[in-house]
Amino acid sequence: MAITDVPAFAHLTNPDIECLAVELDAIRLDIEESRGGRDAHYIRRTIAAQRGLEVAGRVLLTVSSHRSAWWAGTATLGVAKIIENMEIGHNVMHGQWDWMNDPEIHSSTWEWDMSAVSKHWQLTHNVMHHKYTNILGIDDDVGYGVLRVTRDQRWSPLHLGNLFVNAVLAVGFEWGIGLQSLELEKFFKGQSNRKIALVQIREFLIKAGRQVFKDYVAFPALTSLSPAATYNSTFSANAIANVIRNVWANAVIFCGHFPDGAEKFAETDMADEHRGQWYLRQLLGAANFNAGPALRLMSGNLCYQIEHHLYPDLPSNRLHEIAIRVNEICDKYDLPYTTGSFLMQYAKTWRTIAKLSLPDKYLRATPDDAPETRSERMFGQLGPDSADDPASAAHRQGLKTAIRAVRQWERRPRTRRWPRCLR
Repeated sequence: MAITDVPAFAHLTNPDIECLAVELDAIRLDIEESRGGRDAHYIRRTIAAQRGLEVAGRVLLTVSSHRSAWWAGTATLGVAKIIENMEIGHNVMHGQWDWMNDPEIHSSTWEWDMSAVSKHWQLTHNVMHHKYTNILGIDDDVGYGVLRVTRDQRWSPLHLGNLFVNAVLAVGFEWGIGLQSLELEKFFKGQSNRKIALVQIREFLIKAGRQVFKDYVAFPALTSLSPAATYNSTFSANAIANVIRNVWANAVIFCGHFPDGAEKFAETDMADEHRGQWYLRQLLGAANFNAGPALRLMSGNLCYQIEHHLYPDLPSNRLHEIAIRVNEICDKYDLPYTTGSFLMQYAKTWRTIAKLSLPDKYLRATPDDAPETRSERMFGQLGPDSADDPASAAHRQGLKTAIRAVRQWERRPRTRRWPRCLR
């Protein structure tokens, strides 16, 4: 089940956690003091490149009737939409570039190229998700209200469709994000402020209407004036480009919170949580994947989801160097640094979604020690000294050592129990 005591699960003392916070705060201070022209050049160059890609894609869809040009234009437009949403829009709206005081590249003014309203998403994501990461009952990103991704979510027959629901969610991910912020279930149950909810619904309908008009009316009509293009060809190209963006964004985001090792937390754990415990929860609740420069750009640097959750408002282009130091800190405090290849992390999310479509009675692992759901109760069989490892006696013994001890305990030879008559 979900973790109810983060320090106990992490096997760290309060002084350990305070020291952890000091070291992580030092990283923030170093980056804040060193950001400047190089970082500003990066984001401006990225925005220019993204806009160039979008123009190139639309030109290809307009000037050539060859099927290869249509596919090239569609793919280029899809990449442009990915970069705009992932590396630019998402990070700008986190306030990563507010220090530049550029009114165009600012969290208060940026409106991204998708159906979700920026200010709605900022409340749902920046506040509810990042502050209360993976806390059941508060963070709606745990399953997005439609998927079962932890055993703490009570199983129902509807979860038999977990795989199908996730496939649909991936294809229409921008609409899922847009609707998530509206909390329509609370609205229809009368649990939300009706006046505020109606304003938000109206704002969403206006934004979504503009997106639909732009992609499926205006641009197809404009390109149909060219003898080399038709309304339908541009309409379908825009639809496919949006699906490419949606599926990719869904994959990247799911790799950040649903692979093995990305922990879930009980709401009771929020009581009196101080900064060090918040840092620790972010370290435990997120997962990375390995990436080179191209994949870093295409993922919006969310290949460093752990670092992004520790420092959501620091420039994304600095997460690569931050990750080196965070990894060293995890080693120092004997904490897992959850990462793996992109394909492996994504496969694990689908495995979890498939597995949890079934009732718990069909699952082999215990609710407190499953790949997707662990808690401090997984260490119940260990004695006070059972995590001792002579090979690491000179180092702090934390969560990694404790997990290793549990695995060794599980693999221990079992004593054969003979029938009483043969004893």
